[in-house]
Amino acid sequence: MKSDVYFTDTREHHHYNIYDKVKKLLKSIDLKNIIKKNDIVAVKIHFGEYGNTSYIKPPIVRIVIDEIKALGGKPFLTDGSTLYKGSRSDAVNHLQTAILNGFDYSVVNAPLVIADGIKGNSCVKVKIDCKHTEYAEIGSEPYYADALVVLTHFKLHELTGIGGSLKNIAMGLAAKSGKLIMHSSISPSI
Repeated sequence: MKSDVYFTDTREHHHYNIYDKVKKLLKSIDLKNIIKKNDIVAVKIHFGEYGNTSYIKPPIVRIVIDEIKALGGKPFLTDGSTLYKGSRSDAVNHLQTAILNGFDYSVVNAPLVIADGIKGNSCVKVKIDCKHTEYAEIGSEPYYADALVVLTHFKLHELTGIGGSLKNIAMGLAAKSGKLIMHSSISPSI
């Protein structure tokens, strides 16, 4: 299936900064045909681990949130819990980390909802009938949203080489049980 991918670099000029670039990208996307008045819109983002700086900065996310609200949507930011023990392994610590990294309501203009609940076990089994699994186990909160907007930063990954939008959705919206299934048959080797 062919998809359009929109990209902008983060280099800035005094007359054309990152905020201008994001607004231009939003004009390229036909959000008004995706988001209807009163739609609850899950905005998938990676909040980052505490102290980590490789995530989309909250003021940039605010531009997207404001556009969704201008269309009559009701956005919330979401990300799934991690399998590993860290600052995002349960909803309480995950939300605290997100706020410490700048994703406070006063900055982003939207509530934060952890995709797979308090302990990572709030999920919906979605039938997919693939070679290695019949079901994807994804966080229930974005599953029940009316629309999904995905904001992804580019990163390198030790298994796939590049982590991007597909990983952000597949791994990032999976409940812990779904993440475990995805990781159960692979391991890096040298």
